[in-house]
Amino acid sequence: MKHPIDLIFIDTLHHFPQTYDLVKKVKEKYNPTIHEFTPMNVSTEQEFTKRYGDQLWESNDLYYDFLVKVEPSQRAYKQLNVAAVLTGRRRLQGGARGDLPVVEIEETSGIIKINPLCNWDFAQVKLYVDEHQVPYNELLDLGYKSIGDWHSTTPVAEGEDERSGRWKDKAKTECGIHETSKYAEYLKKQADAI
Repeated sequence: MKHPIDLIFIDTLHHFPQTYDLVKKVKEKYNPTIHEFTPMNVSTEQEFTKRYGDQLWESNDLYYDFLVKVEPSQRAYKQLNVAAVLTGRRRLQGGARGDLPVVEIEETSGIIKINPLCNWDFAQVKLYVDEHQVPYNELLDLGYKSIGDWHSTTPVAEGEDERSGRWKDKAKTECGIHETSKYAEYLKKQADAI
């Protein structure tokens, strides 16, 4: 690869084994620099449960998302002096992504988010992956179209939008990494504690 870029992997500690396998495959194929960030002060799912209780995603999903996704991503951006990130988000994934711009500025951090695939559909992504032998999460072959944590992700039925398997039967459509403004209170408390 002529122009490698650094990658950030937010390890929520609740990923499927296939997601960890994908990280390994990406390392083997591309040899990128991958910066891995976990929730603050814990490094295993067991430590997370001991510190925050069983099934925090059920009792306080906003706080859970802040701990495992929002805070680690914001910490990554700050520690790595990130000015811009590339995402794989697409408009046709549904939910809050329907009017996704190509370029946006994250309200809370000022990070520029570039969404180069925003106009692609699932078939275009799959075609590109197949043609270029890009490693992908094997759960896609099992009917998953959007993959997050094991406890909040299910396969998608025929005719459902791609993200309908995330937070099944809940009004939620995003985890917070891309909607940080609703976490302003948590972010302020964190900044005040430093």
